[in-house]
Amino acid sequence: MIFFVVKLGGFIKNIKCMEQKTMKCKSNFLKTAMLMTGFGLVASNAFCAGTITGTVDASIPKYKADAVVYLLGVKGPVVPKHESIDQKSLVFVPHVTTVPVGSTVDFKNNDKVNHNIFSASAAKKFNLGTYNPGMSKPVTFDKTGVVNLLCNVHSEMSGWVVVTENQYAAVTEHDGKFTINNVPAGTYKITAWSEKLKAQETTVTVADGKTATVDIKLAK
Repeated sequence: MIFFVVKLGGFIKNIKCMEQKTMKCKSNFLKTAMLMTGFGLVASNAFCAGTITGTVDASIPKYKADAVVYLLGVKGPVVPKHESIDQKSLVFVPHVTTVPVGSTVDFKNNDKVNHNIFSASAAKKFNLGTYNPGMSKPVTFDKTGVVNLLCNVHSEMSGWVVVTENQYAAVTEHDGKFTINNVPAGTYKITAWSEKLKAQETTVTVADGKTATVDIKLAK
């Protein structure tokens, strides 16, 4: 807990109000109280959450990268995102994306050829139709789950969108490391997903202003 002492040009010191100035004093006191409350709110927001860091290890080393780590059961409003996935050299960039439910993803075509992006996954079935280089088409993901991205024109293309129940998620780096910021204090289930390995779940406890560390091992 952090306390702020605010001195406003001697206003707080020796406040004396005559009867005819009562309303003015009340107004000034209210402004001071609101200002101090504002400082308190800023301090509270800055220190009411923690951080989760860790590493995902994998029985097949290359799958340490592009794993998705996400939390379950976090209370509070979901904050949708607006992300983009590019298509370059017949590859989805990034290969794996994670977004909270309700988010929109723009599928950009920066290739020199036409693409037709679609998915038959239960979490989101869609077909964008064939579109030309330089174009972009949006998709809103309104259900949680794993969505496999494919292209009707190029069968070798594959990518993933993992739609989570909240914004507390991350995609691992090439070495398996990840960070999830601004997590409300509490104990939660945390899951690691990979496109080729079995998902694993454990628990993590987050304290205000602290960093919790979680290491997860994935295997077939």
